[in-house]
Amino acid sequence: MGTQRVLVVGAGAGGLAAALLLAARGIDVLVLEAASGPGGKLREVQVAGLPQDAGPTVFTMRWVFEQLFADVGATLDSLLPMRQVETLARHTWEDQSRLDLFADPQRSEDAIAAFATPQEAQRYRAFCARARGIYQTLEEPFMCQARPNPVSLAQRVGWRRLPELAAIAPFERMWAALGDYFQDPRLRQLFGRYATYCGSSPYLAPATLMLVAHAEQAGVWTVDGGMHRIASTMADLLTRLGGTIRYGSPVARLQLRGDQVCGATLASGESLDCAAVVFNGDSAALAQGLLGDAARRAVPATRVEQRSLSALTWNLVTPAAGFPLARHTVFFSRDYAAEFDRILQDAQLPADPTVYVCAHDRDGQGQLAVAGAERLMCLVNAPAAADVRPLSADDIAACQERMLAKLARCGLRLYADPDATVCTTPADFHRLFPATGGALYGRASHGWRASFTRPAARSGVRGLYLAGGSVHPGPGVPMALLSGRIAAASLVQDLEHRHRRGRA
Repeated sequence: MGTQRVLVVGAGAGGLAAALLLAARGIDVLVLEAASGPGGKLREVQVAGLPQDAGPTVFTMRWVFEQLFADVGATLDSLLPMRQVETLARHTWEDQSRLDLFADPQRSEDAIAAFATPQEAQRYRAFCARARGIYQTLEEPFMCQARPNPVSLAQRVGWRRLPELAAIAPFERMWAALGDYFQDPRLRQLFGRYATYCGSSPYLAPATLMLVAHAEQAGVWTVDGGMHRIASTMADLLTRLGGTIRYGSPVARLQLRGDQVCGATLASGESLDCAAVVFNGDSAALAQGLLGDAARRAVPATRVEQRSLSALTWNLVTPAAGFPLARHTVFFSRDYAAEFDRILQDAQLPADPTVYVCAHDRDGQGQLAVAGAERLMCLVNAPAAADVRPLSADDIAACQERMLAKLARCGLRLYADPDATVCTTPADFHRLFPATGGALYGRASHGWRASFTRPAARSGVRGLYLAGGSVHPGPGVPMALLSGRIAAASLVQDLEHRHRRGRA
């Protein structure tokens, strides 16, 4: 294949994964990143002079990271020290009821029995078995492969395992399926929340997304130095492998020769030739022509109503009093259905939000190393319509008041000092990730077809490959890494084919 250059547009997790695998094969890789550092959604912000994660906060599917690092001659443990948490998450409601889930399934069962009934604990065991079966059925033939269709997925699974494929319940909605397992509405709400890990509503998402529960039960870790360190470590490793990253280098348009990508023009006017491009931005940017009209046909357009959830987040440094926070704590709304109706149907912030709080300075047992102010990220689900129906400053301020009031009713008192608070809105996410309206997970996983309609690694433009959470196999850091792996493998296969054809 020679030393033909590959351009990677975007230094998010998917783009960095693709770049690492390509560089390890001796391919000349240049990563072009508009921001001043790596990470994409693995963001870090400074709050009151302290660094704080402002993106994904939960590290799961460790095997994906181990495999990637091993494939490029590195060891995950030596480069990314981390600790497994004992308490997966703490969940609470305004009636002061509280439930912890643990890395040890038996502890979770015992906790559910005490929280609800022994019968609910038995149903939880059955739910876990179902979630594990779905995950194991889809891990290799779906997550690790180029985007399948229903027929090719069945072929990969094999006829002997077709009953397992049927059991993933793609035609059943998650909320309805959870009713088969849990009679306590709080448990149904708790496990329905896993749909939001994909930016989706449990009332519209397929029951297949129950697999997220197994991914979390299989292990959650905290990364020393924060989740952003994943991106910085991958970027450092790429440079050691001979790859190059240029920050502050936004791409204005892709260049095509005929129907083949042949280069990119930067916003500065600089022109770069290449043999192929891996695009690691949201695929909607291509369809909207943000990288030139010639690239529009790479992917189909995403309608506003097809977008996943956005979020409103507050990164704070503040004392937290009155409630024993875990590393990950969820404060649930009183009416879950009304919350999603208001977001998805009315494109408004919830009147009574579910609030997720990540306590960055607490360990896996919820212990705070140093008493006093701590670093917290509070998150509320929000509509992804910043480009068509932006939220006003009054909307944001009112939601902050409702968020703090919700926490106070559950017993947690926070003080949002403006000088120690960084608020990120859907409009901010739209600016950071253009063409999304603030959507953080690409298309929502609503309906059985959703998983089969995400863009594939091979786009509709020859030589243009896609990676990241907006494409197959889906959102989340480990899935983004898998997308980068699929993109790199597809690109190498096609370059080898072109090379053989050129020699024929």
